[in-house]
Amino acid sequence: MAYILTYDNLVNLLETYLERTDSAFVDKIPTFILLAQIRIGREIKQLGMRQVVTSTFSGGTSVIQKPNDWRETISINYGTGTSSNTRNTLLPRSYEYCRNYWPDPTQASSVVSYYSDYNYNYWLVAPTPNSSYPFEIMYYSTPKPIDDTTQTNWLTQYAPDLLLYACLLEAAPFLKVDERIQVWQALYDRALAAINGEAEARIEDGASSREGEK
Repeated sequence: MAYILTYDNLVNLLETYLERTDSAFVDKIPTFILLAQIRIGREIKQLGMRQVVTSTFSGGTSVIQKPNDWRETISINYGTGTSSNTRNTLLPRSYEYCRNYWPDPTQASSVVSYYSDYNYNYWLVAPTPNSSYPFEIMYYSTPKPIDDTTQTNWLTQYAPDLLLYACLLEAAPFLKVDERIQVWQALYDRALAAINGEAEARIEDGASSREGEK
């Protein structure tokens, strides 16, 4: 059976790599692992981080709540026409642009054209939709964190090296091992470049395939 990294395995690896098993260090390992996952979530763009949510607009409402794990918006589209099969893509704009374009949010329209971040938890769309059109939102998510009760996630399965090096980097300031940071950073950067390179290759392959179909 192929080796699969788990939370418990990762804890043991950190103790082995850093040669520390004292309680002062071990008690901080969950924090190092959490911070490492946050670091990776900010820097990785992979299919495994993509999520899609579907719902419907609320007629007369221009604000939409984001998923709890939202990190970055990829696209928003909504359906109109027979069986809502005609897809209409919203264009990203600044908050100020959306407000200036549609200054009275109480006025609703059958055509929704733009979206912006309202804040970290909500989107703003403009014009305000006049009906419950179905929408689809694709976004980059924050990886579901692992802990002693959730042993695996996408990172442990597909990017265990990246997760390990990120944990070592997060532990370095606590341990004051500045001489090792450069080594771990280089290993982390190489693993990150490989993961992001795979994602870019898939995008290019997809674009090439679509061009070939024309």
